[in-house]
Amino acid sequence: MIERMAVSMLDRAIYSYSDVDRLVGVRAGTSRRWLEGYRRSGKFYEPILREHPTGVDQVTWGEMVEARLLAEFRDRAVTVQRLRPAVELLREEFGRYPLAQAHPFLDVEGRELVRVVQEKVGLDRSLQLVVIRNGQSMMADATERFQKAVQYNDHGVVSRFLPDPRTPEVLMDPGRTFGQPAIRSVRTEVLAENYRAGSSREELADLYELSLAQIDEAIRFELIAGTDRAA
Repeated sequence: MIERMAVSMLDRAIYSYSDVDRLVGVRAGTSRRWLEGYRRSGKFYEPILREHPTGVDQVTWGEMVEARLLAEFRDRAVTVQRLRPAVELLREEFGRYPLAQAHPFLDVEGRELVRVVQEKVGLDRSLQLVVIRNGQSMMADATERFQKAVQYNDHGVVSRFLPDPRTPEVLMDPGRTFGQPAIRSVRTEVLAENYRAGSSREELADLYELSLAQIDEAIRFELIAGTDRAA
């Protein structure tokens, strides 16, 4: 029962590809390539975060979370496509969403298994999820940044995460507001739209029972999502 509950949350299809691109901070079309694969110069590249292309236009919570981790590597010189063999093997060990679970990163045994998988596939060091420091398997810098942004539930799967560290009160939770960024169950998009439509910060704070600081943070997040993520 516990396992089914955890899988059910991860399988919840609540996002579009454009949602994922915007909310994890990658260029338009990137998440579709990660999840559906792509063709270039006559060659087809298989998806990284799915076993096979599905043709489905919706993205699950588990896929959103894993895309959030991949986004930490998006500025590296080496293409994240090279992560695919490692993700495939990790999927065999941990299940459909290996990057959305605590065990591969927080447990000593899990990190060691990830390290062995990386060595087996010859993963570039710049893409490694786990590295050796002082003789121990530790999270790589990109993985550690991801871990600081996520929260796990009692079943060891990511239950919500922080889409941007600059706005720490804005969270994404598949059980609230359809997984969209929100502050205390109020979508940041709604607050920003009302503000642009002429509602004052004070009016919004009173209407939604939020502080002025929370209103400012919601508006700031939407500005970030509309600028940094479109670049």
